[in-house]
Amino acid sequence: MSTSRSGTRPARPEDVDEICGSLPETELGTSWGDRPTWKVPRGDKGKGFVLYRAPHKTAVDPDTGEMYDDLVVITTPTEVEKHALVEDGSTPFFTIDHFDGHAAVLVRLSRLGEISRQELVEVITDAWATKAPRKLVREHLGE
Repeated sequence: MSTSRSGTRPARPEDVDEICGSLPETELGTSWGDRPTWKVPRGDKGKGFVLYRAPHKTAVDPDTGEMYDDLVVITTPTEVEKHALVEDGSTPFFTIDHFDGHAAVLVRLSRLGEISRQELVEVITDAWATKAPRKLVREHLGE
């Protein structure tokens, strides 16, 4: 396992739910039929910012051809941030053709240890801020 760059411990799969649940007005619901999805704000107006993706033929291991069964989709503020994360070879974030034109990255839960928990907090907080009501973002993060 690599050591994290920012001095905090490596991220773990359970950190995804801990981080999402710690952000204001979030709830774990579903989207895309039955997929567990973290949404903000709570209730009917909630918008997904982190989704646990079902295995699908559009995302397969290049070595084995097996469909990934541990993918999380994380919204990014814009495609610029998406490409910055994907093009940084030191992170486990990637994209697939299916997500062309969508501001979101994918990451395998089994590879989260390649980044620090703090880096994961930053990426998920950015995702939350992208979907949360502006007033809530200001209250939580300031201007």
